[in-house]
Amino acid sequence: MGVSGVDSAVASADAEGLRSARAHPSAPIPVQGPAVGDAVRTRLGETGLSVFPLILGGAEFGWNVDITASHRIIDRYVELGGNALHTADSFAGGRSEHIIGQWMNSRGLRDDIAVMVRVGGHPDNPGLGPVNLVRAVEASLTRLATDRIDVLYLDGSDASVPLEETLATAEWLTGSGKVLHLAAADFTPERLVEARILASAGYPRITVLDAHYNVVNRTPFEGDLRLVAGAQGIAVTPSHPLAHGFLSGRHRSRDRVGMSARGVQLAAYLNRRGQRVLKALDHVALELDVPDAAVAVAWLIAQRTVAAPIVNAYAPEHVEELVQGVGVHLGRAQLAELSRAAQ
Repeated sequence: MGVSGVDSAVASADAEGLRSARAHPSAPIPVQGPAVGDAVRTRLGETGLSVFPLILGGAEFGWNVDITASHRIIDRYVELGGNALHTADSFAGGRSEHIIGQWMNSRGLRDDIAVMVRVGGHPDNPGLGPVNLVRAVEASLTRLATDRIDVLYLDGSDASVPLEETLATAEWLTGSGKVLHLAAADFTPERLVEARILASAGYPRITVLDAHYNVVNRTPFEGDLRLVAGAQGIAVTPSHPLAHGFLSGRHRSRDRVGMSARGVQLAAYLNRRGQRVLKALDHVALELDVPDAAVAVAWLIAQRTVAAPIVNAYAPEHVEELVQGVGVHLGRAQLAELSRAAQ
């Protein structure tokens, strides 16, 4: 065998030895395949959709977060197992929808994502009247660059239009395939009951509810609204789970929140009750070695009728904090401590 033959044999033996070493059970396992939380899913009520127990909201996209940063945030959310994105036609005048649409198409992941859109608040198509509702959905589909909205949230702030007219229009939207499932946003208990009566007459059913709900803001939901939602089997996707960022624990004094609209919202919680809640969050977070925000998310997920909170993030690091709440199991004593603090 010549020198070149010997070199080839040695190289072949080295390669084989390297392959054997890598194949050894104790060798490092490369990170490949599906996302970390790809198998972590919850059923979204009667929609039949299986979603990650934390929905990523796009309220900051196009407003406080530019398109590049927004895409990084969504990327990190999906890497951690997320598969549900929520936006509204009014968020940043529609720019939020545009950013999400660009992300889905650039990544080729439209069929892997549950797209949730709230309509009724855009100045070009305000309210839930038949004409504006159709126009709002068409405009959202264009901005999202998709042919369908998986869950359409009807903005309950417009009570001027008879619900029967709104649901009749929604029936056409679902029949045409532009909308797959109906949801309500900020509906009163009475309006949910009316919607169910109309559904019994053949109109499409509302199967998901968005309500403002978190550990420090409980009264509006924990009454008739929760009773009606539970009785109807409606899945609740609470918005503002961190109370405009207060429950993240980053804002603890009035001199740090400023005089912006968000600062005014935060200042409303900077009282004795709010401080008690933060102290309880700190204690539980220390016990579990997770951020306060994760505890706030875990508290919501533990509540009856709640399927998946809607969270907003300013950076990928915030997504990482919030997603930890999905894996946190709060014991009875911890749940009781948080509830007592919020009384």
